[in-house]
Amino acid sequence: MSSSKVPQSPTDTALTDPVRYPVSASVPVRTKRAFVLILLTLLVPGSAQLVAGDRKLGRAALRVTLCVWAALLLAVLLLIVNRPALATLVTNPFASLVIVVVLVALAVGWALLFINTLRLIRPVLLAPRARPAVGIALVLALVAGSGSLGYAAYLLNVSRNAIGSIFSSGPAIDPVDGRYNFLMMGGDAGEDRTGRRPDSLSVLSVDAETGQTAIISVPRNFQNAQFTEDSPMRAIYPDGYDCGDECLINAINTEVTNEYADLYPGVADPGAQATMEAVSGTLGMTIQAYVLVDMEGFATLIDAMGGIRIKAGGWVPMSGYFDDYSQTHGMPLGWIPAGEQTLDGNQALWYGRSREYVDDYARIQRQQCVQQAMLKQLDPATLLAKFEDIAKAGTQVVESNISASQLGSFLDLAIKAKGQDVKRLTIGPPDFDASFSTVPNFDELHERVDQLLASASAQGAQSAGVADDVMVVPAAGAGPVQAAGTLPATIAAGGSLPQQPTPSDFTPVTTTPDGEPITEELLTQLKRAGNEEAIRQLVATNGQCAAL
Repeated sequence: MSSSKVPQSPTDTALTDPVRYPVSASVPVRTKRAFVLILLTLLVPGSAQLVAGDRKLGRAALRVTLCVWAALLLAVLLLIVNRPALATLVTNPFASLVIVVVLVALAVGWALLFINTLRLIRPVLLAPRARPAVGIALVLALVAGSGSLGYAAYLLNVSRNAIGSIFSSGPAIDPVDGRYNFLMMGGDAGEDRTGRRPDSLSVLSVDAETGQTAIISVPRNFQNAQFTEDSPMRAIYPDGYDCGDECLINAINTEVTNEYADLYPGVADPGAQATMEAVSGTLGMTIQAYVLVDMEGFATLIDAMGGIRIKAGGWVPMSGYFDDYSQTHGMPLGWIPAGEQTLDGNQALWYGRSREYVDDYARIQRQQCVQQAMLKQLDPATLLAKFEDIAKAGTQVVESNISASQLGSFLDLAIKAKGQDVKRLTIGPPDFDASFSTVPNFDELHERVDQLLASASAQGAQSAGVADDVMVVPAAGAGPVQAAGTLPATIAAGGSLPQQPTPSDFTPVTTTPDGEPITEELLTQLKRAGNEEAIRQLVATNGQCAAL
C-alpha cells in the first residue's frame, strides 16, 4: 500500500515561521531571533514589527523612518551646497523649537518601538541564560537610539536658550565694504559699579566672502577718542573724548551708563553702544555690532572648555593688592610660569588681566593669545563633549547685540576663517609709538587701518605686499623678544635689555643670565627684598605667547 503526503495549508506553513511564531522554533533560533529583532529596531525602526508583529504599526513606523532619512539626506546636501542655510535653520528660534519637538517625539516613538520589540521577543520563551544578554542588548540599543535623539533634543534646547539669552532679536546687519566688523570687549563688573569698564578692546573684522580676519587692538588708555557723526555722544564731546587723563576710552561705558543712558532710548546697553561708536569713529570704520565678555565670569567659560593650552614667553604674576602710597603691588597671589602651560579659568583670567612689571601692550598681546587659544581649542570634539557647560557659562559671561537670526551665516564665516592667518594691528607697540594712544594722529591711524583691511580682503589675500608695514602673524604674541640667557648678569642693578624682532617660534625665558632657573621662590625672594627692577627684568618677555 503506497503512502502519500497530506499537503499543508498556507496557514499551517505560516504557523511554523520562526520569526513570527517563535513557539515552533528551537531555543537557539529563538535567541538568534531576539538579537535580530533588536538590531532591526535599532537600524530600521519599524522593520521588526513588519516581519514579526503588527504590520500596520510597522508600516507607519517605516514611513516615519524613511522621512527622517530623507530629512537627514537633505541636511547633508544643504551642508555641502548651502551651509549657512542649514546653520540658520538650526539657530533660528522657531525652527529650532520645531526640531526639538520633533526630536522628542521621535525619541518617544522609538522607545515605544523598543518596548514593542521586547513583547515580540517574548523573553519567557528564551533560555534562562540568554535572557540577561538579550535584556542588556535591548537597553543598550534603546540608549543608543532613542536616548541619543533625546539627548540631541536636550542639547539643542540648551543651545536655543543660550542663543536667546546672549543675542538680540533685532534685525540682521549687512556687510560694509564687504566686511563684518565686531567690537570685542572684555570688562569687569561689580556690585559697586554701574556698567562694565572694558579693559580689553579689540575689533574683529571679517571678510564676508572668504572669512579672512583682521584684529585691531585698542589700548584701554587711548585718549581723545572720536565719536561717529550720528552718535548722541558727539553732542557732548564734539571734539572727541578730550577731558584729559580721566577720559580714557574704557571710561566711556561707565560714564554713559551712569550719566547719559537717556540719550539711548530703547538700547539694551547704552554704555556698550557708545563705546562701539567711539571705537568706530576713532578707527574710521563702521562697526556693526559688539560682543561684551564679563571677565569675572570668563574663568567659568575657560573651565567649561577644560582649560586652554599656551606657550608663555615669561612669568606672569597673579597680582596682589595695590598699595596707593608706594604705587606698588603687594606679594603676588601666585605666578604663571614661562613655557608650555595648561591654564584653568582663574589662571587664564589673570594671564589676560595682569600688567604688573610690564605695560598695557604686553597685556594686549597676552589677551590676543588667550582669544586665539580659545578659538583654536574650541573644536567640534570639545564643543560636543562639554556643550552644556559651555552654553550655560556663555549665558553668564557674554552679552551681544548681534541678531540671533544671523548666527548661521556668522558660524559659516567662522568655519571659513579657521586655519587662515590673522592680520593684526595694535594701536601701540610694536605698530605705533607708545605715546601714540595719548596724542593720536587720526590720519595716520585711518591709513594704517585701511591698509590692514585691504590686506585681509578677498582681493588683498591674492596680492602679495599690499601693506608691508602691517604686521601679519599666524599666532598672537608679537612684540619685543629677549631670548633666554640675554639678561645681563647685573640685573639687580637695573641694566637694560637688548631688543630684537619677534621670531615665529620664540624661546621662553626660564633662566637667569647665570643659568639659574627662574622659580616662584626666586621671584618671591626678590619681591620680599624690594627688588622690583630685578623682577621686571626677569619677566620682561611675558607679552610673548602662542596658542598650542
